Amino acid sequence: MLTHLGIIMDGNGRWARSRGLPRIDGHKAAEESIHEAVEYCGEVGIKYLTLFAFSTENWKRPKAEVSFIMFLLSRFIKRNIDDLDRKDVRIRAAGRLDDLPVKPRSDLDAAIARTESNLGLNLILALSYGGRAEIVDAVKRLTADIKAGSKSVTDISEESISSSMYLPDVPDPDLIIRTSGEKRLSNFLLWESAYSELYFTDTLWPDFRRKHLQEAIADYESRRRRFGDIGGN
Repeated sequence: MLTHLGIIMDGNGRWARSRGLPRIDGHKAAEESIHEAVEYCGEVGIKYLTLFAFSTENWKRPKAEVSFIMFLLSRFIKRNIDDLDRKDVRIRAAGRLDDLPVKPRSDLDAAIARTESNLGLNLILALSYGGRAEIVDAVKRLTADIKAGSKSVTDISEESISSSMYLPDVPDPDLIIRTSGEKRLSNFLLWESAYSELYFTDTLWPDFRRKHLQEAIADYESRRRRFGDIGGN
């Protein structure tokens, strides 16, 4: 069963460029695809949906574009929080959230607090997120515990590292989808994706709709996941 779906939402800039539009129009157009993904995941009972919304590397983009993406984050929350709350969606976030500007961080914190008790889909926004950064931060937490005496070096294990990640209660993703034709993880959920199934599509994210998600999930369901075992064969 597909419990946790991760999506690398790629192709906004190329979508805009192909239409002779500025890159920010591609980011605007992406919101409809998010709506469809959230709606569909809620309908079919997927418990966790992690969207790679803004990476640690994305801070290198032009300041105007970064500022607009942060504005869109606040706008998305304000425009959709009532509907998401009504649909029992729990909003969560993963990443170096202290790097976010004050306004979007405040709006995000408010949405997280408001939906904390919701029991439906967990909508996880990966913001100022990098897989390597997450591992570094996990190691720092473990090191701090060792220095404090609550853990020893012998306590370091895969389990202790996993428990030091940003959202340790969230299961590893079963399936990761990347749009736009690129075939790499680009620093997304590196630790957690060790046994994730990967699905790549040429469809640009602003064009990604319910039918594309259904195709990806159907492909996933046709695979046999062995996790290193021989699967009885």
